[in-house]
Amino acid sequence: MAASWRLGCDPRLLRYLVGFPGRRSAGLVKGALGWSVSRGANWRWFHSTQWLRGDPIRILMPSLSPTMEEGNIVKWLKKEGEAVSAGDALCEIETDKAVVTLDASDDGILAKIVVEEGSKNIRLGSLIGLIVEEGEDWKHVEIPKDVGPPPPVSKPSELRPSPEPQISIPVKKEHIPGTLRFRLSPAARNILEKHSLDASQGTATGPRGIFTKEDALKLVQLKQMGKIPESRPTPTPAATPTAPSPLQATAGPSYPRPVIPPVSTPGQPNAVGTFTEIPASNIRRVIAKRLTESKSTVPHAYATADCDLGAVLKVRQDLVKDDIKVSVNDFIIKAAAVTLKQMPDVNVSWDGEGPKQLPFIDISVAVATDKGLLTPIIKDAAAKGIQEIADSVKALSKKARDGKLLPEEYQGGSFSISNLGMFGIDEFTAVINPPQACILAVGRFRPVLKLTEDEEGNAKLQQRQLITVTMSSDSRVVDDELATRFLKSFKANLENPIRLA
Repeated sequence: MAASWRLGCDPRLLRYLVGFPGRRSAGLVKGALGWSVSRGANWRWFHSTQWLRGDPIRILMPSLSPTMEEGNIVKWLKKEGEAVSAGDALCEIETDKAVVTLDASDDGILAKIVVEEGSKNIRLGSLIGLIVEEGEDWKHVEIPKDVGPPPPVSKPSELRPSPEPQISIPVKKEHIPGTLRFRLSPAARNILEKHSLDASQGTATGPRGIFTKEDALKLVQLKQMGKIPESRPTPTPAATPTAPSPLQATAGPSYPRPVIPPVSTPGQPNAVGTFTEIPASNIRRVIAKRLTESKSTVPHAYATADCDLGAVLKVRQDLVKDDIKVSVNDFIIKAAAVTLKQMPDVNVSWDGEGPKQLPFIDISVAVATDKGLLTPIIKDAAAKGIQEIADSVKALSKKARDGKLLPEEYQGGSFSISNLGMFGIDEFTAVINPPQACILAVGRFRPVLKLTEDEEGNAKLQQRQLITVTMSSDSRVVDDELATRFLKSFKANLENPIRLA
């Protein structure tokens, strides 16, 4: 089941509608301005209506996150004419981050579904449904005139090549039926034109039927020996000039290419049949938009370091004996949080005007889902223990994959971590998630032989478990020197787990 939001209504208004005695003051009307989302949120899901005249209650597409501009109706859980009781789920709405279930906290009847399930890209504030009071005639409810149904979402129109300017195309020689046509190499074409020869008089021996330079030279030799007559152009009727069709961008070669699959042309849509349209979810659209904005507006700088995980792996083995299961990534999250606490200059963000130092240390952890990459947040990570971090990561990762994350569980964060080590990746660079200033890309830990010295000073080879981390930082707020010092402190904290206590 998706994350749940509940709607509420002012009980004073209900008493007024059913005729219970009470003060009918301006404050009562003000209390009927709308149904508000609970859980401490301030969003208004229902605009004011003329309820005192018995008008239906309007259900509008809500705004469930700061980056949400559109929503999709995944499924209506109630049918028209069906009674709605407090706590019943009305529909599931896909936001740019998760799927949220819209619940009702009062009784009524779902009179009209304005936007059918499966509809996509519904703008915020659009009317999606109507509810009437129990006992009213729901079958003849009318859609309010001042709020019509949202305009139909236009399907992606088929891309068409833009009209090109009229250009004169020289009249080409018509191909004579019955003669062979070849694909010529540039050298072969020059030789044939120079000696007035036709490729149909010879044999193409090149790959994929190409008439090569050697084939052309053989024809020249045969002509010099008198075995091939000189090729003369055959007069053809004058061609009537016609306007070039949109598909004729340029004049084709004298001899067509072999039949091969069409390829894409820069600036033009792909040929029909060469691709399959993949519908993009709201999450995918938002990810694409934010990644593009980040790479085009944020000056990324990169710094890389290798960390020895020997001590971490030993502590992890000791915890397993006590039936405490934690991952290496949990230690990395803790080490990053402790380092941010030690170096608050890195725990900053850029709001468009200047740097802002953040009072909290919330670590965003990248989680791969079927719908895209989500970043649930481990809040106040520096104050949490390793086991508490491990439990939080497991719970939030499951909710992310199930589409149950609440907005407060993925919005915000001061520092991000993306780990691809479980996929066998040694190292990589990640894209900063604005307005955050840094993201740490973590690869897999791998055995490496290193030359060390024993207690007596003798050199020896020793196997170490190393992990490569690469930090992408916003150069406007975290310069190279600060990023280098941060990685140095992070490496020291990770290689000495006692510092994380």
